[in-house]
Amino acid sequence: MSRINFRNTTGLLAIAASLAFTAFAGVSQAQESKAPAEAGQASQPAKSWQTGIHRTDLLKRDLDVSGREVVQVLVDIDPGVSSPKHSHPGVEVAYVLEGTFEYQLEGQPPVTLKAGESLYIPAGTAHVAKNVGTGKASELATYIVKKGVPAVELSK
Repeated sequence: MSRINFRNTTGLLAIAASLAFTAFAGVSQAQESKAPAEAGQASQPAKSWQTGIHRTDLLKRDLDVSGREVVQVLVDIDPGVSSPKHSHPGVEVAYVLEGTFEYQLEGQPPVTLKAGESLYIPAGTAHVAKNVGTGKASELATYIVKKGVPAVELSK
């Protein structure tokens, strides 16, 4: 019989909420991107990333490697919305669940991925993820990062 330890569950929820807030807190200078134009229509400004990116923290656990943890997040991005340019204090593996993303990793040409495709992002590599499709795009982001360090560092 399984019992829920509410003390640990509450602590994990607080950590997850803190991680979600930290991930994109304080970024008011992000610029809006242009949504792809539909046939015969002019391109419209996309929604601001603050209202167009939805994060759901799924997991955060210590690894058996000293000073490292794994964090898993579901990221939903509205059409035409881009994340701010950022990096992580460890590697990220992005798996596209739905829609079409364009990933721009610093120093590399853009990569477009559709549902079922994955991308490895090396530790400290600045990058941007943009929904270039016409509907919602979702990715499962798995991070193996240093503990005690902000999960996201915004780039200029």
